[in-house]
Amino acid sequence: MGTPPPIRVIIVDDHAMTRIGLRFFLTAYEDLELVGEAGTGEEALALCCQTRPDVVLMDMVMPGMDGAQTIRRIRRDHPQIRILVLTSFEQDDMVQQALQAGAIGYLLKNVSAQTLAEAIRAAHTGRSTLAEEIAGAVVALAHQPPNLGHDLTQREREVLALLVEGLPNAQIAERLAISQATVKYHVRSILSKLGAASRTEAVSLAWQYDLTA
Repeated sequence: MGTPPPIRVIIVDDHAMTRIGLRFFLTAYEDLELVGEAGTGEEALALCCQTRPDVVLMDMVMPGMDGAQTIRRIRRDHPQIRILVLTSFEQDDMVQQALQAGAIGYLLKNVSAQTLAEAIRAAHTGRSTLAEEIAGAVVALAHQPPNLGHDLTQREREVLALLVEGLPNAQIAERLAISQATVKYHVRSILSKLGAASRTEAVSLAWQYDLTA
């Protein structure tokens, strides 16, 4: 049996010195391969499309699109990519935002090189690694009710996005190549899951909770 291919990694951090340090860190491990670097969330989205990494090392505070938004978008468009947060921030709300958005792990930048390498390998196989310092935030998260819209299907999110654009059922059906009856079914399901009394309320909730991202 041959040696498995290296784990493909991209770095997302707005600090150039951090990226340089992580770049040199990755070269020390034969089973880890750097395939790209991004300084913003928008760059990260494009890079994921171009390089198809296995694991993303993600900072949480960046100009423009922040870490949580970027994680959510990557997980929506590339559910096979694992995202490991590597940041200086251990605030409970930031930890919870990252995990709720779909990050598989959360580490602080004071982590050792060996621990980070092991966390990348764990993330690649679907296992979580969490810094000891954030234990309180994880416990609090476990006792929180699910986010509004967590049970929307991908198709329902697509329909909701078109509702946000103001499209009537006929145009939604045409855009998604489905019947109007199917659109009506999805709209009813969306209203039920969001607890909305009308399409207008559903659109308002979509904007408020970023449900189409």
